[in-house]
Amino acid sequence: MTSTKILVADDDPNVCEIIRLFCSKQQMDLVVANDGKQALELTEKELPDLIVLDVMMPQMDGFEACREIRKKWDIPIIMLTAKDEEFDRVLGLELGADDYVTKPFSPRELVARIRAIMRRLQPREKQEEELCNQLVFDQLVIDIDKREVTAAEEKVNFRPKEFDLLVHMARSPGSVFSREQLLEQIWGFDYFGDARTIDVHIKKIRQRLQKLPYECIHTVWGIGYKFGVDDT
Repeated sequence: MTSTKILVADDDPNVCEIIRLFCSKQQMDLVVANDGKQALELTEKELPDLIVLDVMMPQMDGFEACREIRKKWDIPIIMLTAKDEEFDRVLGLELGADDYVTKPFSPRELVARIRAIMRRLQPREKQEEELCNQLVFDQLVIDIDKREVTAAEEKVNFRPKEFDLLVHMARSPGSVFSREQLLEQIWGFDYFGDARTIDVHIKKIRQRLQKLPYECIHTVWGIGYKFGVDDT
């Protein structure tokens, strides 16, 4: 069985060593970078299964490193931040991070988040068998088997969780989903993040579908979101 390879980018050697110790107990191999630039180099060389990025690093901070990584790879990213501020959390998610942990943090919690993300990436064969092949809504076509989306006759690239979220809502047009329901269905019951994750992903989906002559994802104020090409 191949072990999970984790890249940790943090300029504090003590933090890296603590993470190494806890990851090794979970049969995870750790690759360490001391700054954002080195994180990019090691991502290219090692192609890790998951990346942990500290926000405050020399040469290139975690936000910039996250932005650059997302230009080439869809590797899951967890941000480490010493600031418990909404701006930092939202910015990290906007740049493509999958989760965040606020310093000081529990190594056990970090490892639990890593394991939760890796479990969510595993194939869901039973669910895929139950899904129909295509969902068609006028100029929007979602091919579930190929994981492709066509909007206004143009192929649109979606990140995995964005695609899963769109499909989940599109399979039940007109149904209203709360943020908590969507987190549980798409991210799983063991997800540690907050409902802000849903808002960020919905924003991304809307941006990717902006060439459509109609809105697909509608906000239901005080509750959540619903899918419908005719605002059903």
